[in-house]
Amino acid sequence: MQDNQHFDIAIVGGGIVGAATFFRLQQRFPDKKLLLLEKEPHLAAHQTGNNSGVIHSGLYYKPSSKKAVNCVEGRKQLVAFCKEYNVAHDVCGKVVVATDANELPNMDRIFEIGKQNQIEGIEKISGDQVKEIEPFCEAIGGIWVPVTGIVDYVGATQKMIDVAQSIQPKSKVKLEHEVLDVWQEGELTKFHTSKGTFQSTYSIYCAGLQADRLAKKDGVTLKERVVGFRGDYYELTEQAKHKVKNLIYPVPDPNFPFLGVHFTRMTNGEIECGPNAVFTFKREGYGKTDFDLKDTIDALTYSGTWKLFLNNMQFGINEYRRAFSKKLFLETLQRMIPSLTMDDITPGRSGVRALLLREDGDTRDDFRIEHSNHGRSIHVLNAPSPAATASLAIGTDVASMAVDYFKL
Repeated sequence: MQDNQHFDIAIVGGGIVGAATFFRLQQRFPDKKLLLLEKEPHLAAHQTGNNSGVIHSGLYYKPSSKKAVNCVEGRKQLVAFCKEYNVAHDVCGKVVVATDANELPNMDRIFEIGKQNQIEGIEKISGDQVKEIEPFCEAIGGIWVPVTGIVDYVGATQKMIDVAQSIQPKSKVKLEHEVLDVWQEGELTKFHTSKGTFQSTYSIYCAGLQADRLAKKDGVTLKERVVGFRGDYYELTEQAKHKVKNLIYPVPDPNFPFLGVHFTRMTNGEIECGPNAVFTFKREGYGKTDFDLKDTIDALTYSGTWKLFLNNMQFGINEYRRAFSKKLFLETLQRMIPSLTMDDITPGRSGVRALLLREDGDTRDDFRIEHSNHGRSIHVLNAPSPAATASLAIGTDVASMAVDYFKL
């Protein structure tokens, strides 16, 4: 490969946020040569390809926050994109269910947030109405969210790249090109990768689990660190699939940044149950015992990690117990579908979520996108769920930032 190949804008990271940014930039600047660098052999290899495949409505997020605005707008853009380009998806709706009277005030709070975020068609429903939608679910009340859906996020990621490259064939996607170093040389950014050196006039980083490390390589001053949380899934066996029609979610605990174990029908017809949420000793580790020394040292020498542990001690202990106990995982699922048995669930895959953890241990930070000090790059520093749903809206925002910041 020839070194020092030049591009107008380089994008680092081949998840759905990187792909959406590539796509939106190419739409806006059809004559510019773009480069996407991805370290894995295929796109969407980490967070994008290992999430629950849900098109989120925007129900839970603080009104006027970037998460709320981008999720609602991004959902609409994603569904339109999938329809136009025949990406597997289904806007099937979901129920958020309360199984205990103590959950009703928080359910009401979520419903009010949903109304403020202008989620189309949401309504409070009774336990009997929940059963009409999901016959095997036992609940005392719920929220019907008709605009929630499911999608093949890996397929959507690939299609965004394909469409962008059909606009400008000179734009390139380089797989198995891990960015090992980056530096400024005059008005150019140089990327030393595992398979050659490239240069671009401007750069955008959508690096997910490695966002903080690449930001520091690029000279961004960053106090926070990315900390990874693994989520394990079970699948319903063939004999139990009829017990879930579409999507069933619990009322989430407002004290924690995760939505709780839920049921999701996937676009391939499988039914997943999960995820839990446990600290992982390897940022890109999908096995329960995966370990990476550098990742562990980075996490455990950071004050925010210990504050998170101390503030959520009981929650963390319960999540770890459930990660290693099928029985405890089943008991959580039985709160919503009591008829499930041990024979109805089988271990499935795992995913890892990147959270830019604040120094005070708070994980509930909004989407965060910042400019570099040297003025030639943009970094997507924090894009946890619902970033996949919001990806096209995030890509639109990044493209607009590029116009303003890079004076394109």
